[in-house]
Amino acid sequence: RPEKSKSVPKDNSVTLEDVRFGYHDKEILHGVIMELKAGTVNAIVGPSGSGKSTIAKLIASLWDVDSGSIKIGGVDVKELAFADFNRKIAYVAQDNYLFNETVRENIRQGNPDATDEQIIEVTKKSGCYEFIMQLENGFDTVVGGAGGHLSGGERQRISIARAMLKDAPIVILDEATAYTDPENEAILQNSIAKLVAGKTLIVIAHRLSTIKDSDQIFVVNDGNVTAHGTHEELLMSCPLYKEMW
Repeated sequence: RPEKSKSVPKDNSVTLEDVRFGYHDKEILHGVIMELKAGTVNAIVGPSGSGKSTIAKLIASLWDVDSGSIKIGGVDVKELAFADFNRKIAYVAQDNYLFNETVRENIRQGNPDATDEQIIEVTKKSGCYEFIMQLENGFDTVVGGAGGHLSGGERQRISIARAMLKDAPIVILDEATAYTDPENEAILQNSIAKLVAGKTLIVIAHRLSTIKDSDQIFVVNDGNVTAHGTHEELLMSCPLYKEMW
């Protein structure tokens, strides 16, 4: 990445143009084309191993494409300085990493300048506040290596609070509710709705019930986007989607 961005994105849209990517010698994505408009909800679904999470990680710049391009607001991500890119995107994965720090400092990773009051406010919005206050030392509880002292669902909720505090205009949720029981999933879905209001949202989902109201759903199979449209359109036109539903 350059030290200074070469252009300024015109909006918070995300475009993938003929993206190819592989691990070692094996190509995983074969010319993926996607257009995600600014401020819309976009879901990516498909069988296990189809390349969904690979697409999410490429958009988050955890890796670079082998060929083709990923653009934010019309600007290739490779032309954006890392700091500028980083302000644009919040990425919540299913296996979120927490540091062996206090709950408060883990949430503050989203915005190092945040006050304690802002951190408390964001935990109330994301449904974390009650369980944090029940921990041994509340916000000063050390979470253990990789968050080992907390349950998977608790780690998820803290990582969503961290993403809310970051307040980035593009949010990627990669199976963000994978480890939650139904009772906590309702809390998580509610907090996610607050996190993403008015933002460009990209959701990787196993449970199609959670994404059926998306503006656009992309069906990925074997490294290709095989169909896209609304839930109703795909039920009519895409046998794979209908079978998954």
